[in-house]
Amino acid sequence: MSAKVRKVTGREEMATNYAFAPQEDDAIIKHRLLTRTTTTRGEPPLKKLNKKFITLVFEVEKDLDNYNECEKLYKNFLQEMATFELPLIKSKAVVDANIREKESFNELQEEIHGQILQAQADIEDLKTQLEESKIERQHKEECEAIRKLIALQPPRYETQQTISNLEKEIAALEAENAAGVRLLDLRKKQFSLLLHVVDELQNTVEDEQKSLMDELRTMVEEQKNSIEEANGRGSEAMFVD
Repeated sequence: MSAKVRKVTGREEMATNYAFAPQEDDAIIKHRLLTRTTTTRGEPPLKKLNKKFITLVFEVEKDLDNYNECEKLYKNFLQEMATFELPLIKSKAVVDANIREKESFNELQEEIHGQILQAQADIEDLKTQLEESKIERQHKEECEAIRKLIALQPPRYETQQTISNLEKEIAALEAENAAGVRLLDLRKKQFSLLLHVVDELQNTVEDEQKSLMDELRTMVEEQKNSIEEANGRGSEAMFVD
C-alpha cells in the first residue's frame, strides 16, 4: 500500500511539472496523432499515406494496361497503411493502459480516502477511549486513596469497642448529670426553705424585740410614775410635819 501511495504521489508531482498548459494538451495530442512525428525531420506518416493513396488512384484511373503497376502500388499502400496503423494500435494500447491505470488510480484514491476517513474515525474512537481511560484511572486513584485511608483506621472490633466504651461513659455522665441536677434542685429547695425560716426568725426576733422594748418602756413608765408618786407622798408628809 505504501508503494502505491508513493507511486501516486510521484505521478501527482510529475503532473504539476507539465511544459504545456492543460488546455493545450488536446491540441498537441491531436497534432501528434495526425503527424506521427515529434521532430521537424522526415515526412509525416499521414502525408506519406495520402500520397501513396493518391498515386494508386491516379494509376487505377488510367486506361492503360497497368494491372501489375496498380497491384504494386496497392501493396505499397497496404504496407504503408499497416505501418501507419501500427502506431495507432500502440497508441490505443497506451490509451487503454492509461485508462486502466486511471481507473486503478481512482480506485486507489477512493481506497486511500476511505482509509483516511477510517483513520479519522479510529482517532476519534481512540480519543474517546483515552478520555474514558483517564476518567477510569482517576476513579481508581480515588478508590486507592480511600482504601489507604480505610487501611489506616483501626479494626472494626476495636472501633466498636471504643464506641461501646464511649456510650457507657456518656450514659454514666448523663446519670451523674441527672443526679447533679436532682441534687441542685434539692439544694435550691433547702436554701429556699432556709431563707424562709431565716425570714420567719427575723420577723419573730423583730416582733420579740419590739414587744420587749414595749415592755421595757412600760416598766420604765411605771417606775417613773411610781417614783413620782413616791416623791409626791414624801413632799406631802414633809409639808404636814
